[in-house]
Amino acid sequence: MKRGHRVAVLAQNCPEYMEVYAAGELGGWTTVTINYRFATPEISYILGDSCPQVLIYEAELEDRLHPDALNQVQHVLIIRGDGRGMGYEEALAREEPEPPPPIVEPDDVAFLVYTSGTTGRPKGVMLTHRGQMRSALISAFEALVQPTDRLALAMPFYHIGAKNQWLSHSLYGCPIILHRAFRPDRFLTGLRDYAATVTLLAPTMLKDLLDLGCDRVSVPSLKKIYYSAAPMPEALLRRAMAAFGPIFGQIYGMTESGGPGCTLHAHQHILDGPPDILRRLRSAGQPMTGCEVRVIAPDGSFCPPGVLGEIAIRSEALMAGYWNNHAATAETMIDGWLRTGDLGEADEQGFVYVIDRVKDMIVSGGENIYSREVENALLSHPNIADVAVVGAPDDRWGEIVMAFVVKRSETELTVDDVIAHCRERIAGYKRPRAVTFIDALPKLPNGKVEKFKLRAPLWEGRARTV
Repeated sequence: MKRGHRVAVLAQNCPEYMEVYAAGELGGWTTVTINYRFATPEISYILGDSCPQVLIYEAELEDRLHPDALNQVQHVLIIRGDGRGMGYEEALAREEPEPPPPIVEPDDVAFLVYTSGTTGRPKGVMLTHRGQMRSALISAFEALVQPTDRLALAMPFYHIGAKNQWLSHSLYGCPIILHRAFRPDRFLTGLRDYAATVTLLAPTMLKDLLDLGCDRVSVPSLKKIYYSAAPMPEALLRRAMAAFGPIFGQIYGMTESGGPGCTLHAHQHILDGPPDILRRLRSAGQPMTGCEVRVIAPDGSFCPPGVLGEIAIRSEALMAGYWNNHAATAETMIDGWLRTGDLGEADEQGFVYVIDRVKDMIVSGGENIYSREVENALLSHPNIADVAVVGAPDDRWGEIVMAFVVKRSETELTVDDVIAHCRERIAGYKRPRAVTFIDALPKLPNGKVEKFKLRAPLWEGRARTV
């Protein structure tokens, strides 16, 4: 491996994943993270786009790998099991444990994290060593991390949130209580057994713990709970605060921002008071230290307080751009500002409120899903003439994927057919959870689908449409 080479990893959370990350950070090559929930075509695209010299994968995930994609990789290492390559532990045992020479430069790409794309293709977000160090420092400062903290981590390592939390706590030498995946009962047991002091949860994960009876009495060691990845319903947040007390902090950011953006601290989670103070419970918080967050109008000017526009972030933690995608980089990074794709506003005190989305994106259970990629998968079905995908509100997942499908005339097509077709082409969490057959989609004279007419009845009566 040389500086600038790439190592791809396809695995659930495990110690080997942490070793692969750390080896790249020390060795100067780039770690390419692959969402293990992706379908085979999506994984093949990432491998073809990133062209890694090495692929490291868990044996149980081999069925996600197409043989042609494997054949394009020079070296393949397998974690815990047999497959088409060398065993991970065997490879380690064959070499002397000598540290690599220091060949890392601050602006080298440390991580290549693939996210869902507006065109149906995942986009590789380039995160540098300098940016990720800044991200860790910002996050550690805002969270008041202490060496005595013990971080319980169940978020997947292919997400920036998990890596950000790991790095910011490793700065202080904090132990990491690593979970392979989030299983509510096991996670609760781990919180108790290892006296965890801090954790990061998506709203759905928090609800599952509350349903198990998790509270300050059952886990007295827990002092900080951060939530991110999706909007938190106010009713759920109030229920959680009743169970645990004022120990919650919100994090608003994205892969492209390198992690940081805004935060709503525990002392800002106020349940009683004047309306303008209570409203902050529905905000994304204020800009983190070292982050500028502004609301930008369509003409590029900054919006005054209370005026709707696109939320933009500027900091030293931002991505270097999208891998092999200059057009998308130019569209997202403008004059040093990252355009988030979220519509929102800020008040006089700088609290940021996310109202809607500019981009046609759905967030379900903390995972980003672009409507276009689901629509592309659906339109490959021979019996589907037209389709529009929108996000519908859901009490558990926040949003679910809803497809409005126009069948070809005189064809048989069921809801099960539609969902099964998607399952073969895209990740399971992206498939429609609801399908409505419709005679025709509402369209403008230019042929563009008026999705707002499909979404509006679903979100009627709600304060925000995300």
